[in-house]
Amino acid sequence: MIEILLVDNHCLAVNKPAGMLSQGDATGDSSVVDVVADYLKRTYAKPGNVYVGLVHRLDRPTSGVVLVARTSKAAARLSEQFRDGLVEKTYLAVAEGSWPDDEGEWSDWVIKDQGTNIVSTTQPSTPGAQRANLAFRVIARSANRVTFELRPTTGRGHQLRVQLASRGLPIVGDRKYGATSRLIALDGQPRIALHAARLGFKHPTRPEHPTIEASLPADWPVGERGDTR
Repeated sequence: MIEILLVDNHCLAVNKPAGMLSQGDATGDSSVVDVVADYLKRTYAKPGNVYVGLVHRLDRPTSGVVLVARTSKAAARLSEQFRDGLVEKTYLAVAEGSWPDDEGEWSDWVIKDQGTNIVSTTQPSTPGAQRANLAFRVIARSANRVTFELRPTTGRGHQLRVQLASRGLPIVGDRKYGATSRLIALDGQPRIALHAARLGFKHPTRPEHPTIEASLPADWPVGERGDTR
């Protein structure tokens, strides 16, 4: 069973395992939306369909916090926060290579190849290019690896993966973006060492600002947990 991190009348958050889809696709594999809908039906004895509004996504090989809305009002308000960059997102990533700076900010322009589903950095003048910004902090170093805390202020697809890879720091297990290592998830499928550790947002109906935390999974690289505070 997926770990439930928060549940109330308007919101529900889970700790998505690597390998699970956020939303169903042509594969027919189980997704966060499917699992949450089943949980709500069983827990609250709801007949028929239940509302599950996915307001953001994590890539399939990534683990961590996924927030969904339980009402259309909450979905609209939470989606607006994500669009406006008001949600505070913190990720942990273990990358191949080395990096000299302990902290800083990266700003790039990225573009997605729709045919290959691969994102790359590009020039700001490229048609369709989007700015990608993040702040980073190094929290651990070991032989040929660096563990980062990443705080993106934009939400581009594959943003963290390509911003690291473009600096010679592919995420461990991310063969799509140049990693030489492999990492296996608990389900036996490949995963990458990227974890959505914390997510802070304004509650859609109450004057509260919850921060949801997701613990590192058992399939995280051994010896690369670092100090996440």
